[in-house]
Amino acid sequence: MTQQLKFKGTALFDGQKILPGNNVLILSEDGTVVDIVPAELAGDGVQSVDGMLSPGFVNSHCHLELSHMKGVIPAGTGLPAFLTQVMEKRGAQDEEAMKKAAIAMWESGISAVGDICNSTATFTEKQGAPIYYHSFVETMGFVPAAAQGRLDYSLSVLEQFRSLNDTMHSCSVVPHAPYSVSKALFSLLSVMPDNTPISIHNQETAAENQLYRDKTGAFLDFYQHFGMDATAFVPTGGTSLPAWLPYFKHLPVILVHNTFSTKEDIQFTSLHAPQAYWCLCPQANLYIENRLPDIPLLRSEGCTITLGTDSLASNHHLSIWEEIQAIRTHFPEIPLEEILQWATLNGAKALGINNRYGSFEKGKQPGVIVITDKGSRRIY
Repeated sequence: MTQQLKFKGTALFDGQKILPGNNVLILSEDGTVVDIVPAELAGDGVQSVDGMLSPGFVNSHCHLELSHMKGVIPAGTGLPAFLTQVMEKRGAQDEEAMKKAAIAMWESGISAVGDICNSTATFTEKQGAPIYYHSFVETMGFVPAAAQGRLDYSLSVLEQFRSLNDTMHSCSVVPHAPYSVSKALFSLLSVMPDNTPISIHNQETAAENQLYRDKTGAFLDFYQHFGMDATAFVPTGGTSLPAWLPYFKHLPVILVHNTFSTKEDIQFTSLHAPQAYWCLCPQANLYIENRLPDIPLLRSEGCTITLGTDSLASNHHLSIWEEIQAIRTHFPEIPLEEILQWATLNGAKALGINNRYGSFEKGKQPGVIVITDKGSRRIY
């Protein structure tokens, strides 16, 4: 008979609710959940830890390939200026910086990551990694005539990631953002078979909605700076979200940031994309725009929320617990139990991996972390 591992904390979050500390988590040697039982029924060999036990976190939005840019871009630039610096400085990618960032994520309790990729820079790091990665291969191109060429390049990157052929990795090709993807490119992406989930940067800055309303604002300067021809873009007179969301209405879609999403945008999404997930990266939003999404509005509209860290170009740490703490600081009325579900089970559902991750249900292998006032750390 294989040896079982037994853990008891001051409390136990099972992926949906916080259970009292008299419960014991029982695992098999490979980390598979066997059961949760009262302490008096757990038998011998129970390891007591100081803190709340939780399934491993799911970071549903990250840019591991930008790990070399920590501290390079000052805070508070606003998104268009931030993007300009990322595009000009992203080329100096550093495998050692990516490795260091990945180790820190793992040790802090992140078990799975939705990782944005513009190249194969993270390929080596993902080979044999303990973290489960879904590589979102990002495509962008605002000039309609270039749509097929842009997609072809991204598909070549996608094929290289598919060659990992690993149970700890999956991938899809996704649009970058409404201000960087033409209607032609959206159309090509919308008919790709077996390409889920979709992830997209959504309404991270007021300039995005301004562009779609009347074709004014900071993005016109951004296009001019990079010599991008925006003459084919026709404003819709409304916000950006209704212009692109219908392309993916039958697919799981992760909308990332949502800093300037309105009630009308949220209701449109509920109607047209029932499999939508709203990913929050609060520390990146504060770093870039010094603003947070309207989280109370998302909650009141019944949105399924997940959490991400964005990149070290826009954050000081790739830590889901730090994101949770940021939310609790600004919205102390939101129960910790609810935010923990965003960080675990909801994230796993968004990435399509909730058969293994996100909760302490029998047969899953989500990893085990312990949470204290000092932070989060992995214990298995």
